[in-house]
Amino acid sequence: MKLELRGITKRFGNFTANDRINLIVETGEIHALLGENGAGKSTLMNVLYGLYDPEEGEILLDDVVQDFDGPGDAMAAGIGMVHQHFMLIPVFTVAENLMLGHEPVKGLSVLDLDAARTRVREISERFGFNIDPDALVEELSVGAQQRVEIIKALSQDAKVLVLDEPTAVLTPQETDELMEIMDELRKEGTSIVFISHKLREVRQVSDKITVIRRGKVVGTAEPTASNEELAALMVGRAVDLSVDKDPPKLGEEAFKVDGLTVFAPDNSLRINDLSFTIREGEVLVVAGVQGNGQTELTEAILGLQPQVRGSISLYGKELLTQTVRKTLDAGVGFVPEDRTKDGIVGEFTIAENLVLDRIDQAEFSSVGGLKLGAIKDFAAKSIDEFDIRTPSIETHAGRLSGGNQQKVVLARELGRPLKMFIASQPTRGLDVGSIEFVHEQIIAARDSGIPVLIVSTELDEVVELADSIMVMYGGRSMGIVPPTTSREVLGQMMAGIPHDTLSEEGAVA
Repeated sequence: MKLELRGITKRFGNFTANDRINLIVETGEIHALLGENGAGKSTLMNVLYGLYDPEEGEILLDDVVQDFDGPGDAMAAGIGMVHQHFMLIPVFTVAENLMLGHEPVKGLSVLDLDAARTRVREISERFGFNIDPDALVEELSVGAQQRVEIIKALSQDAKVLVLDEPTAVLTPQETDELMEIMDELRKEGTSIVFISHKLREVRQVSDKITVIRRGKVVGTAEPTASNEELAALMVGRAVDLSVDKDPPKLGEEAFKVDGLTVFAPDNSLRINDLSFTIREGEVLVVAGVQGNGQTELTEAILGLQPQVRGSISLYGKELLTQTVRKTLDAGVGFVPEDRTKDGIVGEFTIAENLVLDRIDQAEFSSVGGLKLGAIKDFAAKSIDEFDIRTPSIETHAGRLSGGNQQKVVLARELGRPLKMFIASQPTRGLDVGSIEFVHEQIIAARDSGIPVLIVSTELDEVVELADSIMVMYGGRSMGIVPPTTSREVLGQMMAGIPHDTLSEEGAVA
């Protein structure tokens, strides 16, 4: 099925998220929609899927204009969408999830679960998905859950399939499997819109690439285009995608985690006897699929996990028994993974957010009150250095795009003297130009001699930034390896295979 979007415009108040966007996806074509977070990609697909009504423009399928009142109309017309965050019920089986919203019945009221099982088997066998219709979703791997989402879309005879950031939660091996699935779907005649910001994957799988920047189409490219060419289209200027760094000048062991064990509120084990050290001038990157204890690790360091055992020390000073305030005062800079919940106060201005953890210091306050001039000067400097796009330092942080909110958090934490820097997903939501800058700041912190701990699910970023890589799975370390370790080995470790059981090629020894 051929998809065409003509002059799609979508506004939210005075903000134009999509500005007269034109897009053509031919039958059996994988068309990548590339752009920074906040560029308007997902908004455009939500218009296509019937979730938003456009102010202007038309949607055509096989040259016939469509009028969708909601996702039900879009699905009935042959459009399927796999969202970045899966829409599955964990305690239901695959077949039961398939039935949701489209319940096949026998007679007047009996659900026909056998029909759903048969449909799962048919699609699974057709594309080699290897999915058991009676398996509980919560017991499936993340990659298998994504295949279930694709089966759901195909079960409704989707001829146009939208994949929104589909590799964000996959291991490298699962990503490769998804690419093979996409190729099989293309051969069957399915048209695919592949939303991503990962240049390597876009070039690997796409037939054509459309780049969106700030709500507008700024160009199209072939998959033979270089990463630098695509990045320049995304940002509007030349970008250095590699991290320029000298070999580390390692000092003493400054940060030490010893036998760390963390329990969740329900007493389930989240981190199991974890130990590692970071030396001065070293970047240790924690890699792994999200949900394997990385969040609990960073929160335990900061003092946000109540049920912990073991030891966490910085230059011999125990942090595990300290309050969050004392940990920050000890010189720990911390960038949380959820900027909206833990990184900013949305109702506060940008200027206020930039001094949240320093408001009691003499630089910004005195007995008589706040030093508003100093706060204003610091905010103006931070906005300039970190390219925070805002009309004013008085703009509420909650009104910024996600990427700009992240820049506020980074500017605040890197804008004060530190003895250690911790960042979880530091470049999530940033365009490639801002990523370049953030990477430079991380390396600058490392070169100043402080220990740096980074948590990232972006494997390219892991390899570029790391002096050492620790892969976590199921709350344990699968080993600490150098950044020269192959993607195959890292992928196997991310799937739960300890490094000491693997060969250099990634095979189990």
